[in-house]
Amino acid sequence: MTDKIEKSEEEWQKELSPEQFHVCRQGGTERPFTGKYNEFKGAGLFVCSCCGNPLFDSNTKFNSGTGWPSFFAPVSKDAVDLHDDWSMFMRRTEVKCAKCDAHLGHVFPDGPQPTGQRFCMNSVSLDFQEAADGEGEGA
Repeated sequence: MTDKIEKSEEEWQKELSPEQFHVCRQGGTERPFTGKYNEFKGAGLFVCSCCGNPLFDSNTKFNSGTGWPSFFAPVSKDAVDLHDDWSMFMRRTEVKCAKCDAHLGHVFPDGPQPTGQRFCMNSVSLDFQEAADGEGEGA
């Protein structure tokens, strides 16, 4: 993993859209079924919209029916950091970008095999890089 990106909240606010700032820097959530990647099926790599850190391969994306793009595994264990989140009066596991600490979403233990995990992400926290010819199969 490369060095952490550290910027002030003011710097992030200047670089990000209001929705990106709210979700990625303030831990907000986009409304279900509104994100551009919820039903997206392209082949390639999902990266952090704040810093470009590779996060999820499209081959791990699945339709969870929750209204947010869902993945059963990150590209590597070093791509994301997991943190306890008690903000909704219950314990959840928050997922953050390991490079810039952007809030991405949450992970739940009700996903498909082989991991049994559901990384439920906000579309606004992701960008997509299309696979080169012959790479990836898509979701």
